[in-house]
Amino acid sequence: MKSIITIVVVVWLAIGVAAAFQRGYFGDDREVSCKSAGDTALTIVAGPLNYLGVNPKIDCADVDVPEPSQ
Repeated sequence: MKSIITIVVVVWLAIGVAAAFQRGYFGDDREVSCKSAGDTALTIVAGPLNYLGVNPKIDCADVDVPEPSQ
C-alpha cells in the first residue's frame, strides 16, 4: 500500500512540474521573487489540477518581513 501511495505522489508532482514547465516558470529570464517562487511551488503541488483549470497564484504583498535589529 505504501508503494502505491508513493507512486501516486511522485506521478502527481511530476505532472505539476510538467505544468510549471509549460507555463515557463523555469526560464532563465524569470525574476526570482516571493511571487514567482510561490506560483511555481503552488503549480507543482496542484499537480493534475492544473489541467482542470486551476491556476494557483500567490500574493506576497501582505507579507511583513521584520527588519533586522540595530
